[in-house]
Amino acid sequence: MNLCVLGAGGMGVALSVMLAGNGHRVRLWSKFAEEVDLINNTREQPHKLPGVVIPEGIACTGDLGEALYETGVVIIALPSQTVRENARELARHLKGEKLIICCSKGIEEDTCLFMSQVISQECRNAGIVVLSGPSHAEEIARNVPTAVVAASHDRKAAEFVQDLFMSPSFRVYTNSDVTGVELGGAVKNVIALCAGISDGLGFGDNTKAALMTRGMAEISRLGIAMGAQPQTFSGLAGMGDLIVTCTSMHSRNRRAGILIGQGRTVREALDEVKMTVEGVSTVKPAYRLACEKGVTMPITAQAYEILYNGKNPRQAVIDLMTRDKKHEGEEVMLGSN
Repeated sequence: MNLCVLGAGGMGVALSVMLAGNGHRVRLWSKFAEEVDLINNTREQPHKLPGVVIPEGIACTGDLGEALYETGVVIIALPSQTVRENARELARHLKGEKLIICCSKGIEEDTCLFMSQVISQECRNAGIVVLSGPSHAEEIARNVPTAVVAASHDRKAAEFVQDLFMSPSFRVYTNSDVTGVELGGAVKNVIALCAGISDGLGFGDNTKAALMTRGMAEISRLGIAMGAQPQTFSGLAGMGDLIVTCTSMHSRNRRAGILIGQGRTVREALDEVKMTVEGVSTVKPAYRLACEKGVTMPITAQAYEILYNGKNPRQAVIDLMTRDKKHEGEEVMLGSN
């Protein structure tokens, strides 16, 4: 099948390499001319995936019309806050029915919409499937066994994506809970940022385990308030993605958090990581959604204070640890913390 992948960063390249290995013809698109030239001339993305060879059959282009030629499936692997502008441009080139597979994880800052909702607004005639789960690009590209979720309200579309991506090293489950899958994929980056801050402060495994567990409780509460299914958060797009993002040095969110915990400013941390850190742009809309839905999210609230109000990270931990006493088994859907 002819496939188009939008975004020539780590995930875009990794998925292109994997899909080419599945026998598909892949065109990779980037809006950056220097990135196009680098990939076509060196057959590598040295800044994002050093050492991964990009097969000759994968052509990279900066011409969106050329990338979409005779293509029925478009895969979006772009930073979340750029999805709308690129989806709008994509819509100008789409002809006939297309299937869009969204691999971008985040919540749009201005609207608090998930990426599938943003794409749906801009590309009104396209079917949309969300692909999410614990999936570092560095490992996908090297055929490390990985399992993810294809989520859609259209079961046949989800099953089509399942068949498209499945391989001995890449297992895909289907799911109809698009809200839960997207929320888990987005807000886990906030918790991973906090887990990194904990590491940077010199705290240990006990602290990280508490952050991850209570962080998942926050994500679940918000998700249920938004109509998601509770079981989604114990699956690959929930706890699975949270584990991998909070514990791995492949995680940009964790790495940025470590630097912030060590005393760097947010800007310094982002400049040092040199890649998109989705957790930073997700904190504000996640906090806003929590306020709108009446859901208490204390870890997310402290992350907001650190990033936007300059709160000392160590004081944020103290404030979390000294909150009012709670009974873990008595949580309710709204307001409990």
